[in-house]
Amino acid sequence: MKPFDSSAKSYDSWYESRMGAFVDRVETELAFSLFPHEKGMKVLDVGCGTGNQSIKLARKGVLVTGIDISTKMLEIAKEKARDEGLSVNFRFMDAEKLEFEDEFFDGAISITAFEFLPKPEKVLKEMFRVVKKGGSIVVGTINRDSSWGEMYMSEKYRQDSVFKYADLKSLEDMKKWYPEKLVTIRQSLFIPPNAPEEEITPEREKELSERTKGGFICALWKK
Repeated sequence: MKPFDSSAKSYDSWYESRMGAFVDRVETELAFSLFPHEKGMKVLDVGCGTGNQSIKLARKGVLVTGIDISTKMLEIAKEKARDEGLSVNFRFMDAEKLEFEDEFFDGAISITAFEFLPKPEKVLKEMFRVVKKGGSIVVGTINRDSSWGEMYMSEKYRQDSVFKYADLKSLEDMKKWYPEKLVTIRQSLFIPPNAPEEEITPEREKELSERTKGGFICALWKK
């Protein structure tokens, strides 16, 4: 996808900032707390981008296949995996038409990609198809009904970033997807995007969790 190709080189620089590192940590902690992952498991990472979550799973001995439609992002993901000596199967692929047989993976995950998918329910259906019975499917996305959602949907972000292509989801939206298979939906990232650096702490995150909506929502389904 060209918008992500053009931002691929600068994409990971966000994680070098204090806020970016914190966001990455709390999102990963929530997603991985919901997603069973053990050494030797076969896992699909949908919308893997530059390989952020794929590489974290591969470090744990998970057999990861990461797919994306941005060739530039995939190039960076492959380079990062090589630098760490990790074996990750990164592939260019349309998430609406997964090129895998039924029940091929032990589980599937997608983090901050569903907000950019034109047909998220179709992609989720494909994820269900390729996951074995009893397997877990986890989707994490930006919460439209939060301070982070407000920022990303503001005119500034819509004009100057890939978020002009985004369609953010709410917790209620996600509850409608495969409700009979939905186990739980949880939130994190309660610290707002305009927080001063001294407030970007786990303690402040915990405090705000008691009275604000999380900027990141994560759903777990069991097939």
